[in-house]
Formats: sequence, structure tokens, C-alpha cells
Amino acid sequence: MGYDLHITRKANWFDASPSIALEEWLEYVADDPEIQHDGFAETPAAGGDVLRVEQAGICVWKGYSRSENGESAAWLWWSEDNIVVKNPDQEIRRKMWLIAKSLEAKVQGEEGEYYDHDGEMIVMKAILAPEPSMPPDPKRPWWKFW
Repeated sequence: MGYDLHITRKANWFDASPSIALEEWLEYVADDPEIQHDGFAETPAAGGDVLRVEQAGICVWKGYSRSENGESAAWLWWSEDNIVVKNPDQEIRRKMWLIAKSLEAKVQGEEGEYYDHDGEMIVMKAILAPEPSMPPDPKRPWWKFW
């Protein structure tokens, strides 16, 4: 399975619109020298086999530090009008934020949380009820309402 993060313009990544069109994604990729449009993703599988997925919007981030030693690849793919990455680490989340900024979008996780420029989850502050303007009367016992 895994956990997906989305570069999206939608209020929630699963909403119908506004979208990031495939053509718009590929235009961005053409202008970013660190990202390569392959149209497929491959990874070694058990028994020496290779698992290959083909889709028009699949790209790889060549600037990802862990891909240099063949340990891992940072695949980004266009899916349902969003750009999606599975199980991104902080380095990938930072790159996603830069892409999102360029596309006038945001980075959002499966559960609706957002990520900032440093790849960290943005903590939303709860709106607390205001403190009462008058302190309780210290002479009145707590159980008396009148």
C-alpha cells in the first residue's frame, strides 16, 4: 500500500476541480531540468523480475539524493488531475512544495493535511472558545446557579 501525497489545486485532493491538466504537468517537466518524463516506472521484483508501470504522466526526479546510489527513485505521476508521490520522504516533500508553488497549487496528504516549504506537515491551530469576560463569583458555591 503506502501513503500518497498530492500536488493539487483542489480544496481536497479528491474533489472534482480545479485540476492540473496532463499537458500542464508535462510543460512543467519540460522546463525543470531535474525531472525526466519517462512515461513508465520500473523496479526490481522478487525472483529477478522487473515490475513496470506505464502511464503518460509518470516522471522521475533525477535530483533526488537517494537515487544516485540506486537505492530508490522518486517517481511523480499525474493521476486524476493531481501529481502524486507514494511514501515521500522530507527531501521529496520539499521538491513537491517547489513544484506546487510553480503550478499555483499545494501539497496535501491523503487525510487532508498540508505540507510546507520545508516538507513538514502544517499544524493547524484549533480555534478555542474565548475566556469568559467576568470571573466567577468566589462567594457563591459552584452548585448554585442563581
